[in-house]
Amino acid sequence: MAEDHVEADNAEAIIARIEHKSRKIESLLKQYRPVEALKTALEGSPPNTRDERCKSANWIMVHRAIMAIKDVDGMFSSLDPEYYDILMKYLYRGLSTGDRPTCDQCLRIHEKLTERAGLGCILRSLADTVNTV
Repeated sequence: MAEDHVEADNAEAIIARIEHKSRKIESLLKQYRPVEALKTALEGSPPNTRDERCKSANWIMVHRAIMAIKDVDGMFSSLDPEYYDILMKYLYRGLSTGDRPTCDQCLRIHEKLTERAGLGCILRSLADTVNTV
């Protein structure tokens, strides 16, 4: 029972951090800086919790940044490789929604990400069952 309470307190703190980061992302998007918004969204992701509210709140923020990307090739010229594996995880989450515009965008990015990062990126994102998004 005490562990559930700690998890709930931790979840509230994580939600507060996500809300703060979300405001920063919205500001970057208004400045037409979608790649910076995506980097900000991916930093510190996924949240270190099993709480689905946190994961959903974080997904909404990452989704907003992913959908704002217009120039996928240009995105990769300024996105550091350290973000590739976590981005791949979020692309699979986006594909799982079944939402047509989201799936289309995720597939566009997935194709370019696989070209750039290789099949290892796919395998790492699918094999990592600890850091779920």
